[in-house]
Amino acid sequence: MEIGLLLPAGQAQLQAGGSAAALVDMAVNAERTGFDSVWVGDSLSRARVEPLTLLTAVAQATEHITLGTAALIPAYRNPAHAAVTISSLDLISGGRVVLGVGAGFPGFSEQEFELVGVHFKTRFSQLDDTVTLWRELWTGNPSSFHGKVLHYDWLPEVPRPARAGGPPVWLAGITPAALSRAGRLYDGWLPYPPDVADYAQGLATIREVAGARPVTPALFATVFVDDDAERGRKALDEYCRATYARPLDVIGRIQVMLTGEDLLTRLGQFAAAGAEHVLLRIAAVDPALVAEQLAKVAELVPVLRRTLGTEGP
Repeated sequence: MEIGLLLPAGQAQLQAGGSAAALVDMAVNAERTGFDSVWVGDSLSRARVEPLTLLTAVAQATEHITLGTAALIPAYRNPAHAAVTISSLDLISGGRVVLGVGAGFPGFSEQEFELVGVHFKTRFSQLDDTVTLWRELWTGNPSSFHGKVLHYDWLPEVPRPARAGGPPVWLAGITPAALSRAGRLYDGWLPYPPDVADYAQGLATIREVAGARPVTPALFATVFVDDDAERGRKALDEYCRATYARPLDVIGRIQVMLTGEDLLTRLGQFAAAGAEHVLLRIAAVDPALVAEQLAKVAELVPVLRRTLGTEGP
């Protein structure tokens, strides 16, 4: 079982006094304290430090920790140029990149897609085409590409990534269509369902579709470490309102949110359902509280690794 940390690079944290330099320092500390990976999110409507830029700085400051996106929205970038950027990041990091990718979220992302000139209705085909193009550019020198929505009669040469074939690409999402696509096209799965049974069923579907092809099962979980469940839920609610302008009662029906004694128990259940890489997002905005929570989460890392490792299949 591997444990990852999402770097708090969003608008709410920046407005509360966070900084890009502090995020790099946090990644260095995460490597030192035993985390297996650090991750950065992506958005245009909510200001944040651009993920590939931040991970380039983190790559230069760290030695072995995995660098991930959770989740990158490829539609926001020119597909061919993004292939160059990602390959360059992989070279700088020595092959440590993992790309969690998504196609946006209804009710949140429409205006972002309009801004970049990508049709929201064809976002899934756009994503699949982009990932297919990346892989072709990373493994060869295709002269053209014609997918469902992307069509290029000329393509540039791209530097080969450090990792043969390019970084693994994990798909976010748990709809039936996303599960099918994850099984057919992607190297991993990075959802955040609040229900363990939904996770188990989703993974079973992916494995049925994938057959012998390996797909890494991961989990994105938002946590607040506190023995007092009521106080922890209050912190989760404040985080949801600051980040999504919606209460915990709404976001908690979409994403897994954990606190209190339930935190370890629920993560153990997800591990038993098949999760092999758990990415933790700390539910805090104020930098001082983030630092306090990070210390508590770091103390839990060896406990989590023992618990999740022994309870997994």
